Amino acid sequence: MQALFISSTRLGDAILTSGALAWVLRRAPDVRVTVACGPVAAALFEAVPGVERVIPMRKGPWQAQWRMLWHETVGTRWDLVVDLRGSMFAWAVRAGERRVFRTPWGGGHRVDQIRTGLRLDGDTEPRLWISEADSRRAARILGDGRDPVLAVAPTANWPPKAWPGERFVEAIAALTGPGGALPGARVLVAGGPGERGLAAPVLEAVPAGRRIDLVGTEPLMTLAACLGRCRLAIANDSGLMHLAAAAGAPTLGLFGPSDASHYAPRGPLAEWVRADEPAADLLSRSGQVDDAPGALMTGLPVARVVDAAEGLLARTD
Repeated sequence: MQALFISSTRLGDAILTSGALAWVLRRAPDVRVTVACGPVAAALFEAVPGVERVIPMRKGPWQAQWRMLWHETVGTRWDLVVDLRGSMFAWAVRAGERRVFRTPWGGGHRVDQIRTGLRLDGDTEPRLWISEADSRRAARILGDGRDPVLAVAPTANWPPKAWPGERFVEAIAALTGPGGALPGARVLVAGGPGERGLAAPVLEAVPAGRRIDLVGTEPLMTLAACLGRCRLAIANDSGLMHLAAAAGAPTLGLFGPSDASHYAPRGPLAEWVRADEPAADLLSRSGQVDDAPGALMTGLPVARVVDAAEGLLARTD
């Protein structure tokens, strides 16, 4: 069985499609899957058993990425095409079965929307396929595991929706200081290439002896393996938030101008908190603010984040 799986461009959205990919892989014991996705998300699929090829779709003029994908796939008769982008591409190639997801109006988490929209059965929760090499590398980075690690992801693809860096610093101090829920814990600071500026206030505040700097320093799936070993992850609504949750870390997501009902971290050890103002109200102000980090997240106090983090940690004891 040959299947073409067209996933999302952004990292977080691609992670939320991973349960649908697992459904495809369960369809037949000999399934061979080609995955098309955004370049940043490509690493998610490289170690998946049953995925024989990953095609990064790089945007270009006049929808060049779709023309490229057509040239790469038109010569195959696909038994199944699953398109998470809601395009007409599934009808541009030969296919026995086509399933196309189009974002519905209304509520519901994106994972549930995908499950319903594609008519999937069985487990469709997000997951990661982490290679042995990435797991070994994570073990070397984090050491023997005797000291707990608090992970924070203070970056976001749009700086105004990132919680201010100084508030991350306050939350870290409250959780890892004397009397905190994770006293003396090391702090893993996560981020992608090009995000060091946004992460700088946190990197500078954490003492070097307790800091694990993974802001653009390791491949994506090594970072995922590291996050999965952490006692707790606190992250802005971002791809790294979904990466931590899918890796199995207890994950607390921080929300402001985005809708947690659609994009909350998913999993049995995942929680979220949000700023006081509704997401729609914050978004309506987005044209009135500059791109200063945290410009739309000032309504989320440190105490609320620390209380939620302590509650999540209590659930995992």
